[in-house]
Amino acid sequence: MENGKKKDIKSYTKKELEAALLAMGDKAFRAGQIYGWLHQKQAESFDEMTNLSKELRERLSQVYRVDSLKQVQVQESRLDGTKKYLFELHDGHIIESVLMKYRHGNSVCISSQVGCRMGCRFCASTIDGLERNLTPAELLDQIYQIQKLTGERVSHIVVMGSGEPMDNYENLVKFIHMISDKDGLHISQRNITVSTCGLVPQIKRLAEEGLPITLALSLHAPNDEIRKTLMPVANAYQMDEVLDACQYYFAQTGRRITFEYSLVSGVNDSEEAAKELAGRIAHMNCHVNLIPVNPIKERNYKESQKKEILKFQNKLEKCGINVTIRREMGRDIDGACGQLRRSYREKQKKQ
Repeated sequence: MENGKKKDIKSYTKKELEAALLAMGDKAFRAGQIYGWLHQKQAESFDEMTNLSKELRERLSQVYRVDSLKQVQVQESRLDGTKKYLFELHDGHIIESVLMKYRHGNSVCISSQVGCRMGCRFCASTIDGLERNLTPAELLDQIYQIQKLTGERVSHIVVMGSGEPMDNYENLVKFIHMISDKDGLHISQRNITVSTCGLVPQIKRLAEEGLPITLALSLHAPNDEIRKTLMPVANAYQMDEVLDACQYYFAQTGRRITFEYSLVSGVNDSEEAAKELAGRIAHMNCHVNLIPVNPIKERNYKESQKKEILKFQNKLEKCGINVTIRREMGRDIDGACGQLRRSYREKQKKQ
């Protein structure tokens, strides 16, 4: 059987593994051993699974593959120690992941797709469109590889890299269950944040999953008119619909909503915009994360001046809104989503 036709065993839950082992005529308890090798010890081949018989390992390798990411590049910020990794997938596609170090622990921002089809104007991830979704194994292995490379435990996960997580919904939810599994890395679901540009049906569906994760909505505008100039998704879902879905998420989960707001000079950073934004969200249990937009060469957007950012923050606070300015991480290493991957691909094309 060719490698491409083999099944991706690292994406199997324990129950799925048990069913697979029974179908092979083996004992169900072997599933727990294999799961432990894959998700606690992070084995990258069946040969490493030494408490399995050689005969079982050979049978497994005939049907299944163990997908592992390969590091092709890493950049480390001289400013704050942030590391940005480029990983190669088994089919040659490239994705990026970011390790950020905080006082509360190590946080990894992972990609959910190869590319993105959402078309947000200030994001490099979306320029070449969507190539494909990442599997649960590829979502997990971004964290596994970073832990191996650094020798340090990851305690927080942000699904906010390249791609729209809600556009890869089934694999995202499976990943959350697996990364928090007591027989895996057992990372608390409360330490997981999922970002979305505002896919309303998926937000409501996620609200009903019973997962105590944080939802971060990429809002970036105080009204539909401005939002449509920045985010094509605003043509499909109006702000009122998106905010109602966020209210529903809070009602179902009790988890405070985070609104991500990238400040673009002369577009959405006026005090009037801040006042209008406050009027839209003042009734909600929420937190606004102000982000000075990370300029990318393919777009002509400029980040807001520091005094404009502080005025915006001050206006929101006066209106009773909980707000912080995001600490800028990795600005000297192509820190914005999709930048490093895009520059790497451009260099590859020139060779």
